[in-house]
Amino acid sequence: MSAPFEERSGVVPCGTPWGQWYQTLEEVFIEVQVPPGTRAQDVRCDLQSRHVALAVGGREILKGKLFDSTIADEGTWTLEDRKMVRIVLTKTKRDAANCWTSLLESEYAADPWVQDQMQRKLTLERFQKENPGFDFSGAEISGNYTKGGPDFSNLEK
Repeated sequence: MSAPFEERSGVVPCGTPWGQWYQTLEEVFIEVQVPPGTRAQDVRCDLQSRHVALAVGGREILKGKLFDSTIADEGTWTLEDRKMVRIVLTKTKRDAANCWTSLLESEYAADPWVQDQMQRKLTLERFQKENPGFDFSGAEISGNYTKGGPDFSNLEK
């Protein structure tokens, strides 16, 4: 189990006109397709705690208030193969109950099926984190997994 949970279990992406976004317990990933041959100097990316803005070649691609807060100092962007910009945001609330239902407050919402799959994945990731000796990457989950699944914190160990 040396690979991170999301690499073993896959991700649940939410498609958008410009690419896709997905999340883990701790991070939100934004992948934006840009014209082939794009150079880093053509990219303008502004990352703040509750705001993101991305322009390529002077054309605004993404701008708005994020669904929830992030740690601004830990946000990064990279240009990959001169055809995709990947933005990584670190969530301030890092638990399975904090499943973003959209990327921005008013745009790029996941449809109900994708939201359900994202919540399932975050709940399994939570179980993996709480039980490091087990591999939940291929597990299926049913029942009470909304808001991060059942709370076992008050049980005796």
